[in-house]
Amino acid sequence: MSHPLIEEIEAHADPDRAEGQASYHKFPRRYLGVPNPILNDLTKTWRQQMSVEDRVAAADALWRTDVYEARVAAAKLLTQARIRPDREVWKLLVSWVPDFDSWAIADHACMAMQKRLVADPARLDEVETWTTSEHMWTRRAALVSTLPWTKQNHPKPAELVARDRILGWAAGYVEDRDWFMQKAVAWWLRELSKHDADRTRAFLERHGDAMKPFARKEAGRHL
Repeated sequence: MSHPLIEEIEAHADPDRAEGQASYHKFPRRYLGVPNPILNDLTKTWRQQMSVEDRVAAADALWRTDVYEARVAAAKLLTQARIRPDREVWKLLVSWVPDFDSWAIADHACMAMQKRLVADPARLDEVETWTTSEHMWTRRAALVSTLPWTKQNHPKPAELVARDRILGWAAGYVEDRDWFMQKAVAWWLRELSKHDADRTRAFLERHGDAMKPFARKEAGRHL
């Protein structure tokens, strides 16, 4: 049986666009061709209408369809700075990590995780366990979900400790030759360089030679 929220998404389907999406993302799943701004509008309305409990249930149902737009919408449904209580939200987001198989869906889910990690930094302990996963997308999620720690201009002592901790994870990734992993390290460092150039330079001086040339260049783009 089709979920009512899927039917709302399907109402905006564009078969020609869907064909282009399938070709671009190169992963075999159903694509509807619904543009991101429409998904933003739909999920904003749903967030306003639903309790946290209902949002978790709806996001779970959307994710399980494995339809591209449904998974993106599931993540957007849970992307909000203030969600109380958020224990079940975090639990659901974590349950999705082993399913990650493409950058776009993973990044939308990681944006939702960023909000929950900022709300409760103790969750970094769980994220750290991802860094040794055999699943590349799980390892990558440890960096993408922690991007907020690159952005503080005047970090508090605990935020600096977390920043250095995550840089330690990134250092453990530099020998990983997977393009997506190299890109993730570069992304984290590039964002950090806008707010903490000294730490970025120190990382590149110590580990830059082990990074792929494109990643090292990207990491230092703003230095």
